[in-house]
Amino acid sequence: MESAIKTVVTTFLSSANGKENLSGGSFQKLVKKQLGGMMEDTNCSSAVKEMQQGLDENNDGKVSFQEYLTLIGYLASSLSENKSATPANAP
Repeated sequence: MESAIKTVVTTFLSSANGKENLSGGSFQKLVKKQLGGMMEDTNCSSAVKEMQQGLDENNDGKVSFQEYLTLIGYLASSLSENKSATPANAP
């Protein structure tokens, strides 16, 4: 669990290039590179931009760490729901 938390934090920090927030381009790269296996439309710029706007609670055009955690929480919750809906012996 510790390594997963460290990965979430270091991924954000390295993607933000030393800044406090992810710019639109940085967010796009992070989603495409790191989340393409979990999410649809990561290659679609307009879909990722729409996702960014949905996360951007203070409407500053950037994604803060807290806003990024909202995305991580949503993905973790979705994954948990999908796993619990699948029978243990399913192929």
